Amino acid sequence: MQHHRLIAEPETVHWGWFEAALPPVLTIESGDRVTVETVSGGPGNLPGEDFYVPPELYRIHEKCQRRLPGHILTGPIRIRGAEPGDVLEIRILDISLRQDWGYTFIRPLAGALPNDFDTGEQMIVALDRDRNMARLPWGTELPLRPFFGVMGVAPPPAWGSISSIQPRAHGGNLDNKELIPGATLYLPVLTEGGHLSLGDGHGVQGDGEVCTTAIETALEGTIEVILRKDLNFTYPHAETPTHYVTMGMDPDLDDAASHALRRMMELVTTNSNLSRHQAFMLMSLSADVRVTQLVNEHKGIHVMLPKSVLSQP
Repeated sequence: MQHHRLIAEPETVHWGWFEAALPPVLTIESGDRVTVETVSGGPGNLPGEDFYVPPELYRIHEKCQRRLPGHILTGPIRIRGAEPGDVLEIRILDISLRQDWGYTFIRPLAGALPNDFDTGEQMIVALDRDRNMARLPWGTELPLRPFFGVMGVAPPPAWGSISSIQPRAHGGNLDNKELIPGATLYLPVLTEGGHLSLGDGHGVQGDGEVCTTAIETALEGTIEVILRKDLNFTYPHAETPTHYVTMGMDPDLDDAASHALRRMMELVTTNSNLSRHQAFMLMSLSADVRVTQLVNEHKGIHVMLPKSVLSQP
């Protein structure tokens, strides 16, 4: 097992898109760990002079093309031996802040209430790493719970270039606040090498991410990537120390919920002796259906089932 460090620089990021043809910036072996630096935001999101801006963010603004609307992503990371049909097990070991500010904004025709705001507005949020707190401009303080909004592999070659905004089978802009240290994300490999990228650092976010943004900020995170040839997940799936998590993304929220529920039912029947009827009744009693986000065109639902209900006779 090796421990790599992948910094964010113009040569190691791609701004706005995923694509199978994008060459990797790092190649690792299964079981390796990678500490990944990420940055967020365009020139219009920068704060005043009282805050620290990572200098590489200015270099990225100057040198990198924003090919499609979307996020600044660090990667791709190639996993040696990964082939379509395999699964990447991504263990999230640590996530921390890289700067003392983040931003949150509203813009017209976006978010969960797209017609309610005729003008946009942005606020800069002060972040206190030592206290693990965010301070909003009017004084409210929120405990920080940082996670990467985007964790995704390259799409199949036939998809070409796709925006990083819409989450799909490759993962991407999941915006799932459960993906904190201690959680594990499983992503299907859709092209040779997998080509994993991370970005869209969030200081804290509520389920729904209703105004379009969380506290967007720069993060550093350490992950362990294990190549699994014994799993057959064809869609993002996760687990926390206490819960199994299945996901569904679709322009229609009802369809997203149906997809996530069916995936949880399949997980239950695969990992127990329960029938589909029994699994669905168990889910109704013990699983929580949560709105991941409402704002990325493909809306998200995740279903959380306590692991304890499958460990009982």
